[in-house]
Amino acid sequence: MPARLVQQKRPAPLAEILAAPPGNARCLYWLGQAGFVIEAEGKRLVIDPYLSNSLAEKYRGKLYPHQRLMAAPVSPLELGRVDLVLSTHQHTDHMDPETLRPLMAQQPGLKLVAPRAAREEATRRAGVGPERLHLVDAGERTQPLPGIFVTATRAAHETLERDAAGNHKFLGYVIEIGNWRIWHSGDTIPYQGIIDDVAPLRPDIALLPVNGRSAELLANNVPGNLALGEAIEIGREIGAEAVIAHHFGMFDFNTEDPAAIDRAAAATPKPHLFRADPDQVFLWEEQR
Repeated sequence: MPARLVQQKRPAPLAEILAAPPGNARCLYWLGQAGFVIEAEGKRLVIDPYLSNSLAEKYRGKLYPHQRLMAAPVSPLELGRVDLVLSTHQHTDHMDPETLRPLMAQQPGLKLVAPRAAREEATRRAGVGPERLHLVDAGERTQPLPGIFVTATRAAHETLERDAAGNHKFLGYVIEIGNWRIWHSGDTIPYQGIIDDVAPLRPDIALLPVNGRSAELLANNVPGNLALGEAIEIGREIGAEAVIAHHFGMFDFNTEDPAAIDRAAAATPKPHLFRADPDQVFLWEEQR
């Protein structure tokens, strides 16, 4: 039966919603930057949560001070029961110790999916032993929980980088919950082979960063991401039903204009383009 993505206003504050156990509805909530809560079939996954102000502390007085423009919609301890947390790479806005440590400490059975190339940083930042890490590399399909499969894809932020052992430093994940497939690309620009990597995995929804990139930022050690038009084209070529544009509105030096995303959404019949919004919920609904 065909399905579609619907975006609507959250019925309550996010902390109140997440205080209840996850239900069977297939839905997504944006946490800001690249972070999402994914719920389906009684499971709750959290990917790339940045719910602190740790980067502002780290870069205080620097060229780019990393002050948050968007308040965190919840604290790490307001995520409720989490079944799995995933980090696409070790940049702090994707693998934040001030988010992961309290979350992992609160829920002793919780495991973290992370790149094998980030083993040491994932262990340190999450504050856990290796038995609580589920490490992967690009091209691997794994089952971290019953009924949930994760396939790691390559990501180029802004290049395809590997560690000394050949493991990719930047990843995306195709998450399968039942017959629902979501691709979170991680931080990436277009690279040769990206469509061949992802299209065979048949994601229904693509979560894609749209803050773009510039030579000035890269020269100051701020690698970039897809431009909005590139994200739309990749979503089209992989056959996704919908693209959710994210990774904007957090830092003033590295963002995209929400109005530009809305204009593109109005002009894009396929894939259906949505702008992530912390006050909204995305529902994957079957059409009858």
